[in-house]
Amino acid sequence: MKETIKKDSYYRDVLKKFSSHKLAMLGLCILLVEVLLVVVLPIAMQLDPYTSDVLAFSAPPGGAHILGTDDTGRDVFARLIYGGRVSLLVGILSATISLCIGVPLGLLAGYYKGIWETIVMRCADIFMSFPSMILILVLVSVIGPSVWTVTLVIGVLGWTDFAKLIYGNVLSIREKEYVESAKAVGTKDLPLLFKYVIPNAFAPILINFTFRTAQAIIQESSLSFLGMGVQPPQASWGNILYAAQSITVLSARPWLWVPPGILLVLTVCSINFVGDGIRDALDSKLKVKK
Repeated sequence: MKETIKKDSYYRDVLKKFSSHKLAMLGLCILLVEVLLVVVLPIAMQLDPYTSDVLAFSAPPGGAHILGTDDTGRDVFARLIYGGRVSLLVGILSATISLCIGVPLGLLAGYYKGIWETIVMRCADIFMSFPSMILILVLVSVIGPSVWTVTLVIGVLGWTDFAKLIYGNVLSIREKEYVESAKAVGTKDLPLLFKYVIPNAFAPILINFTFRTAQAIIQESSLSFLGMGVQPPQASWGNILYAAQSITVLSARPWLWVPPGILLVLTVCSINFVGDGIRDALDSKLKVKK
């Protein structure tokens, strides 16, 4: 009973700290609005990002096209919304893949040490020795660029951050008295990991997940901007910017590149703000501002 009350008090304290973080709340609101828009608007407005309007090539904003059309007559607003779907999907899924690979490997290395520590940490060092963007470009070009290829490659190559983080935390946690006591009474390794180790190492994992999501969105956009990411006619914020990189478009048709650029910056900053808020809320040394 006391343990339950203590946990409830802790969660209330974390929530209070997070809600008092103004930038984190602003970022969370922006992200919720973005998710709502990319899910609801395509259905509510029957948006079509692929069909060309033969009467409106490179049309400016107005009339039937809120943000105008591109060189082939496709609606920029529709492509912007669908591009948001793709960019957010790639960011969240690739971060999830990285977490699912890195956390178990970091647990093995930190808890069992020995040969597991040597294998996992040396593999992490090898992966981290290569420039990540160059390695991603090479793998995507070999496999073939697509949404799922980009997601998989970014996710697989991002596991080292989670592995290193969980490894360092587990090294500290495994020496705690409550872990030693659990071992002394005969608790098996798997229940011990799930009951004592992972919950106490969860906070930095959650924080890193948010930052990894933002990083993955930037990487996807960079790949698409270079022509090696999401391929047309499928839209992403990166390939919308890629299609608008000529001098004529940059100077005379800002509706083609300003909106995706603003949304990309806004999304990444919002995710980072939320990550900062979670970090501050989970830091027991910080006090809630009254």
